[in-house]
Amino acid sequence: MSDIDDLTDAVLTASRLLVAVSARSLAAVEETLTLPQLRMVVLLDGRGPMSLTALADLLEVNPSTAKRMIDRLITSGMVDRAPNPASKREVVVVASREGSRVVTEVMSRRRAEISTIVARMPEHLRHGLVEALTAFAEAGGEPRWSARDEAPERTRGHAEVD
Repeated sequence: MSDIDDLTDAVLTASRLLVAVSARSLAAVEETLTLPQLRMVVLLDGRGPMSLTALADLLEVNPSTAKRMIDRLITSGMVDRAPNPASKREVVVVASREGSRVVTEVMSRRRAEISTIVARMPEHLRHGLVEALTAFAEAGGEPRWSARDEAPERTRGHAEVD
């Protein structure tokens, strides 16, 4: 078995744990929101206003799927439509105040549970995990999440609004 196979198996195993942590954190805050819907709100909260097309591309879904998700999230009060800041004729999707609140609370709960798990790890393995997971997230295009401000790093100056 190659190093890539060993690492892939380790990441898959860890991802099962992280999905469980995510599901528990979400269920404790908002029972009606699904993990894919939360992912959309997290993207909007962290990256700012986005067009339907840009959002669909980031989520790797077709625009009609993204539109249905957006419609449900508007109904539940998690996102809003707003004029595109670059072109007032177009509309973008933004996280609502409630959506941002849910993201903050879910991430806080998730952070607390992950912190407990990390504290159980042997101390000498923790530093290597920071490097490896940072590189893994960067390779996957995931924006860095900062515990210092308990919110995703804002990249609003680079929002994808077409």
